[in-house]
Amino acid sequence: QLQFVESGGGLVQPGGSLRLSCTASGFILRGYAIGWFRQAPGKEREGVSCISSSGGMTSYADSVKGRFTISRDNFKNTVYLQMNSLNPEDTAVYYCARAFSYPFPDWSNGGRYDYWGQGTQVTVSS
Repeated sequence: QLQFVESGGGLVQPGGSLRLSCTASGFILRGYAIGWFRQAPGKEREGVSCISSSGGMTSYADSVKGRFTISRDNFKNTVYLQMNSLNPEDTAVYYCARAFSYPFPDWSNGGRYDYWGQGTQVTVSS
């Protein structure tokens, strides 16, 4: 059974950090590009970052460049999103999703991904 499990979300103060994990089961993660998306209440889903199957290519939304870092450990079947200097605008449910090939330059188009996790809540508040 295919499954993505996102973890690492929670409540953090502005300026703080979190590391999200996306662990796959039922398939080999290294064969796929992985994207992170987020959706805040009342807002459209937004592409946050994407990483190629080898990890050699990455993309970021302008709103998170310099603050977020995507990485992957194919031996652990896991992709990470390190989030630093968090601010309240980063509050959202974060999802990971897989794509058969690195969807550059259209990586933030959710339609390019075929399987999604259930999401993990990130709340940035004092």
